[in-house]
Amino acid sequence: MTTTRFAPSPTGWLHIGNLRAALFNYAIARQNGGTFILRIDDTDQERSEDAYIQGIKDDLTWLGITWDRVEHQSARMPQYLDAKQRLIDMGRLYECFETPVELDLKRKKQLNMGKPPVYDRAALNLSDAEKDALRAERGGSHWRFKLDHTRIEWADGIIGDISIDAASVSDPVLFKNDGQILYTLASVVDDTEFGITDVVRGSDHVTNTATQIQIIEALGGTVPRFAHHSLLTGPQGEALSKRLGTLALRDLRENGIAAEAVLSLMARLGSSDPVELRASIDEVVAGFDIGKFGSAPTKFDAEDLWPLTARHLGTLDHTAVTETLTAAGVPTDLAAAFWHAVRDNISKLDDVAEWWALFRDGATPVVADEDADFIAQAFDLLGAPPYAAETWGQWTAAAKEASGRKGKSLFMPLRLAVTGRARGPEMADVMPLLQKKPTL
Repeated sequence: MTTTRFAPSPTGWLHIGNLRAALFNYAIARQNGGTFILRIDDTDQERSEDAYIQGIKDDLTWLGITWDRVEHQSARMPQYLDAKQRLIDMGRLYECFETPVELDLKRKKQLNMGKPPVYDRAALNLSDAEKDALRAERGGSHWRFKLDHTRIEWADGIIGDISIDAASVSDPVLFKNDGQILYTLASVVDDTEFGITDVVRGSDHVTNTATQIQIIEALGGTVPRFAHHSLLTGPQGEALSKRLGTLALRDLRENGIAAEAVLSLMARLGSSDPVELRASIDEVVAGFDIGKFGSAPTKFDAEDLWPLTARHLGTLDHTAVTETLTAAGVPTDLAAAFWHAVRDNISKLDDVAEWWALFRDGATPVVADEDADFIAQAFDLLGAPPYAAETWGQWTAAAKEASGRKGKSLFMPLRLAVTGRARGPEMADVMPLLQKKPTL
């Protein structure tokens, strides 16, 4: 059975970059009738917060992404420590004592000599006495996984065939000096024990994947199918990481972006398929094909979410936005007519209140000097509300006869005077919504 997972760290809010991994793994599980696990990677207890965990759940729920179960890495320390001992016993995990400064000096020396900055495995040559002395002196140690210096190969679901020489990669640190377990081992143990069959994540994890494959094999696990999606950049190709703080999903939601807009864009961005508005997560899943995604950096512009949001709102019936209409004060008997009039003229639901205020209280007229006499004359020809759909045609006909104007010179000044806007709903739809007679 297909089993996938989304594994966020609760050290901040989910952002648009995180979403691709969540969405891709969710789609694969649902397409195959499998299991989707939400795994909270909270081994960093100092930076992990309950508020962020709840925020992750809220963001996924907003998008319609549901999970079959939740796992917390913080509750699985015994399993990680067991794996640590097993790796030590088989000679694949060894203790190291270098400080960050010492490691940095080693890297610089290797680079100056034209060599790759790979850890030299000096710790393997330490005697037990030397290790005891270093523990006493430094108070802690870190542990590295000893890679087999062979080629690590796999067929990546997006990038294609990958082959990495393990000798070109430093033995990865699995435990820090303070005892904290790092992502590399914790993820391997979880993926193995949870039976994860497919892992989709960013292309910045390719080297991690290579080392994790060896750790999985050392622990007797089954290597899942891996796929590494492209990384997002800004619209000009700039690094998106500098802007992720402004692209948190909760901020997009609070600013009025529709969940359907986010899903529709992120389900196709970076693929060979065009972006198409989808009405639900189920439609997104049905049309998802990971084989159509490329590995080149993918440009993302948050502004693209606004037209998708507007198009989504234009597909909704008034019953879908009852809460918004009620909050804005739209009378129940006018809700359907009001929404029909404005839904194609708003970019977000917050615009509803502004449009209803205009119909309820009247607009500030926009009148050019050359149109002042015409507008005054036209307003004299308009009776008091309530108005009907026919009122606009009858009124403009009377104004045309009285002024001799026609076409744009007739209709545009009247629209500007009534609504204060050059564009908006059909005026035949506007008139029945006006609660007061327009005045100068």
